[in-house]
Amino acid sequence: MRIGYWKSSSGVAINNCNSMRIVAESQFDQHEHETLMSESYSLPTEPEGIVASLVERFNSGKVSAMMGLYAPEAVFIAKDGRTITDHTEIAAELERDLSLGLPLEAKARHVFVGDDIAQIVLDWSIDGTGPDGKHVHLGGSASDIVRRGADGCWRYLIDNSLGTAVRQPA
Repeated sequence: MRIGYWKSSSGVAINNCNSMRIVAESQFDQHEHETLMSESYSLPTEPEGIVASLVERFNSGKVSAMMGLYAPEAVFIAKDGRTITDHTEIAAELERDLSLGLPLEAKARHVFVGDDIAQIVLDWSIDGTGPDGKHVHLGGSASDIVRRGADGCWRYLIDNSLGTAVRQPA
């Protein structure tokens, strides 16, 4: 069995697929620090597992949990079509949806695998009453690319949550 270790720029340390531990960063308060240190999330060992891992991490409400799904060189496609590679900016984009405090539902429609790369087409939605008391309905069909790392775990290489949806100019 190969054991890999890397630490992303988001402060997430990963050692094997089944023992990812969130490393608290200095920006967290003591309570969140204790909460983060007590939780761990496994990374998928099959590309199909990325969806369940995504839902679990999103529904934790923690950006740091989400960032563990991203490869160091990951690309995030923003809602306005911008390509984002900086992990701090990716985290800020994710925080916008996480701050709604609503659960994510997602289901894979297609998984196409070629060696250590896979395309996952998944349908997702976020529904409920937002913090401002207004109804929220977000959703779409994502077209994501994931890659198996040297440690055997699958992580996002390209996160394109709106797939082919037309985006507004930046």
